[in-house]
Amino acid sequence: MSFWSGKKVLVTGGAGFLGSFLVDQLVNEKGVGRSDISVPRSRDLDLRVWENCLDAVDGQDIVIHLAASVGGIGFNQENPATLFYDNAIMGIQLIEAARRKSVPKFVALGTICAYPKFTPVPFREEDIWNGYPEETNAPYGLAKKMLLVQSQSYRQQYGFDCIYLLPVNLYGPRDNFDPRSSHVIPALIKKFVEAKECGAPSVELWGTGSATREFLYVEDAARGIVMAAEKYDKPEPVNLGAGFEISIRDLAALIQELTGFQGGIVWDAAKPDGQPRRMLDTSRAFEEFGFRAGTDFREGLKRTIGWYLENRR
Repeated sequence: MSFWSGKKVLVTGGAGFLGSFLVDQLVNEKGVGRSDISVPRSRDLDLRVWENCLDAVDGQDIVIHLAASVGGIGFNQENPATLFYDNAIMGIQLIEAARRKSVPKFVALGTICAYPKFTPVPFREEDIWNGYPEETNAPYGLAKKMLLVQSQSYRQQYGFDCIYLLPVNLYGPRDNFDPRSSHVIPALIKKFVEAKECGAPSVELWGTGSATREFLYVEDAARGIVMAAEKYDKPEPVNLGAGFEISIRDLAALIQELTGFQGGIVWDAAKPDGQPRRMLDTSRAFEEFGFRAGTDFREGLKRTIGWYLENRR
């Protein structure tokens, strides 16, 4: 707790899915006063505007940059330019503003979408430059990957303490369940719950179900980011994950079971699967700052479904 004592902390995206849990952890576990945590809302402070970035970082001891424009495969296909510009310009300007304002620590969040499409499993941090990202994710992934270049070059030239973390797909309570922009787990939960309630004979899902994914419970991700902020100070990127792999087909079957939907599943193979496989090598995070995921996947899904049922209206 001494690391956080008296610190002023800016958490961009702090009112969002991951950010809200990170703020809770800083307050409840690390004793940071809520008055010492700045959480700018996009409607009040547009971080695509340079002057707003300077204002946001002024007087801060730590900046944790979580704010992002994100969505699922469909959203990515419809908004590639927006995803590239918004994510690149926010991160680039915020890091530069923090350097100019002499912020002692900057934590930049990347994305697993930055990895090449055909990365050997498990994904190791050394593989991040060995190919082009999966096409539907490339504009978002490359925009975020530029922040790694910036982080490393600023450390080399200015001695700026900026670290770069690569979280895998997140899930949990408070997730985005809007079908226009949600990721796979909330999208599946919503589909199965609604199909059960209306007595639908089947649910139609995108792709073949053969692609694999890894998922990290949101509270575990928040804990990993806090640990990295405290203990990590090196240029190399660090994966944050749970260290397991599940096919979308098996994931759908598990969520179908947990939601109690008795109908069938129809796979629309004309729709894209996205990246063929995703699973991270998480050894660096454990070796460097002692992070390991602690939430059982089935239990995490139960909590997520329960939260959705209680809060959807």
